[in-house]
Amino acid sequence: MTDLTNPDRYLNRELSELAFQRRVLNEAVDDRNPVLERAKFLAIVTQNMDEFFMKRVGGLKQQIDAGFTEPSVDGLTPREQWETVMETARPLLEQQSRCYHDEVRGALADAGIEILDCADLTSEERDDLRAYFRSSVLPTLTPLTFDPAHPFPFISNQSLSLAVLTRDDGDDDTTFSRVKVPGNRPRLVELDDERFVLLEDVIAANLDLLFPDTDVVDYASFRVTRNAEVRRNQEVAEDLVNQIQRVLRQRRFATVVRLEIESGAPAAIRDVLVDQLGLDDREVFSLPAPLDFRGFTALLDLDRPDRKREGWTPQSHPRIHDGIDDVFAEIRDGDVLVHHPYHSFSGTVQRFFDEAARDPDVLAIKAAIYRTARDSRVIESLIEAARNGKQVAVTVELKARFDEENNLHWVDRLEEEGIHVAYGTLGYKAHTKTSLVVREEDDGVRLYSHVGTGNYHSETAKRYEDLGLLTADPDIGYDLVTLFNFFTGHSMPQEFRSLLVAPTTMRERFHDLIDREIERADAGDPARIVAKMNRLEDPETVTHLYEASRAGVDIDLVVRDICRLRPGVDDLSENITVRSIVGRFLEHSRVFYFENGAGDIDDPAPAYFIGSADWMQRNLDNRVEAIAPVTDPALRDYLDDVLDVLFSDNRRAWELHADGTYVQQRPDGDEIDAQTALMDRARREAPDPPDSDLVADYEGPLVSSEEPRPDERADAILDDAILDAITDMVDDNRSDHETRE
Repeated sequence: MTDLTNPDRYLNRELSELAFQRRVLNEAVDDRNPVLERAKFLAIVTQNMDEFFMKRVGGLKQQIDAGFTEPSVDGLTPREQWETVMETARPLLEQQSRCYHDEVRGALADAGIEILDCADLTSEERDDLRAYFRSSVLPTLTPLTFDPAHPFPFISNQSLSLAVLTRDDGDDDTTFSRVKVPGNRPRLVELDDERFVLLEDVIAANLDLLFPDTDVVDYASFRVTRNAEVRRNQEVAEDLVNQIQRVLRQRRFATVVRLEIESGAPAAIRDVLVDQLGLDDREVFSLPAPLDFRGFTALLDLDRPDRKREGWTPQSHPRIHDGIDDVFAEIRDGDVLVHHPYHSFSGTVQRFFDEAARDPDVLAIKAAIYRTARDSRVIESLIEAARNGKQVAVTVELKARFDEENNLHWVDRLEEEGIHVAYGTLGYKAHTKTSLVVREEDDGVRLYSHVGTGNYHSETAKRYEDLGLLTADPDIGYDLVTLFNFFTGHSMPQEFRSLLVAPTTMRERFHDLIDREIERADAGDPARIVAKMNRLEDPETVTHLYEASRAGVDIDLVVRDICRLRPGVDDLSENITVRSIVGRFLEHSRVFYFENGAGDIDDPAPAYFIGSADWMQRNLDNRVEAIAPVTDPALRDYLDDVLDVLFSDNRRAWELHADGTYVQQRPDGDEIDAQTALMDRARREAPDPPDSDLVADYEGPLVSSEEPRPDERADAILDDAILDAITDMVDDNRSDHETRE
């Protein structure tokens, strides 16, 4: 076996993530992209780096403060990782700033879109801005002074601020004040058609109105990032809702892990901030303003189709579209694979929930919600189903980081309707993207399942690439019944008929599948593994892949983000290739192919899977995840085509080298953009005419106006008697499903 203790065989997780952020930044640097798209990627890098510091750097700081010295699998202690991360992040953020000042800002100006300094304005324009400041900005500002009579003000996470030094007449000393740039005002203040000034510059130009009868000596913009890794005690059996609410409060006041300050800021301002926030000099990043590019996404709202990508409307699915009357009959005729954002979410997954809520033959609906939209139609459909007297049980993961508050909102809304809500599971995050519909039909109860790679989130379904399987496979349905009953109170089952489920069976099953490929390669037969995922981090799985490579198994991986595996190392991973795709959509699906994964080992057949889990230790051991087999030949062909075009991409693809560097692929001949190719395919295969509601905005509740009487509302949990009946139905109907395949 490969030596697990050799740190040279693993890339560092944190540095691998920073390498991904550099690939994202390259989308802003790449002048082949329309300029408004480049500005959007500057904003994405800011958001991503904020989260990286909040989660990963914050976590390292906690380990250092707790005295942890155990090295990670790549041999670095927490302190060594923190020091290396801070050294690596600095040039990345400096490159982001240079990209704006040296490239994107000028390209915007060439397109007639100007972001101006107040010094560049005419006196009339400055007067207009001053009037705007008086009426619309000044009333929202609250300067907070720091002096012997006033404590140092609280600085909220990710907020942009101005630090201002003032001096009273006849006084030699200066006073420090903090002015928060309001987040409820437009960041880009429009002068006239496509000419803008940054809001912080408008405030800075009018500080005399905010500090009357006082000399404004100097000012500088700054922002802080706070640790989001607030520890919660998973083993304490207390009310999880109260625990999450406390975590949210603690996160607001958590330790500062980064200070960004405008380069050239006076020492008096920098010293106050560093001292009062308790920072190490390495945690201070001096950068040219602007410090926060998130507001630049507003530029995409400009009516400039010549300076951004052609808009994309998700297409009607070839099988589930306006031309069919019954989504359940279509699923009964054969499994359906949906691919977002190429296929419409509203026309497929949302329709699945809508029809289930209104179908009089539906007995029960269960769903696992990890993240969802603030105005979620999926949740509204579940509420409608409960009002229509159906059994509804929903698992809402309260520990979904940065979505805790939104999920608490939906817990309240669901419980107000009398729906049974489970708050995930103690000690684990419920990360599955699964739902189940129980329907009474002529031949008995039938189960309809959805197993996906992405969240039930209509907005991210427009931007994230994800897959979902809609199936009437009775074994998958039975496994989901078992899984949902675990969520609502049963102990975790140790066996499943069809699904790979973490934290019980998934790790072992994946490793068994890798071992089968090794066995066939040892016998001299063809052996291949193809996998697509967000992150490859689990050391044990990396080790299994190394063993497979050494046995002669061909391994091709698409890993969007973190990858700890070193490909192309002699006598270790020379048969492994790793590539990453960064494009207009976030690659988010997880797909797994094993050439010899099914059937008898002496007469094997390929096996295909999709689901919610990456090959990460947290997914395999600390989360509840579900991976489903894809058995329909037509759906397998589609997955083959998707994987093939990803490996043919020479426009958005990057190849990982053994030293951890990524090299962008460049076309020798025709340019192949995998995402564009899949968009073209979705257009070709869409029925004519397309669904009428693909881009329609949701305009009202889906719930009915009448509530059933209390005695008409069903219990939210499938009891053991129903479970036994479903077990009998599964055994009776399994052969029917196998015949259709």
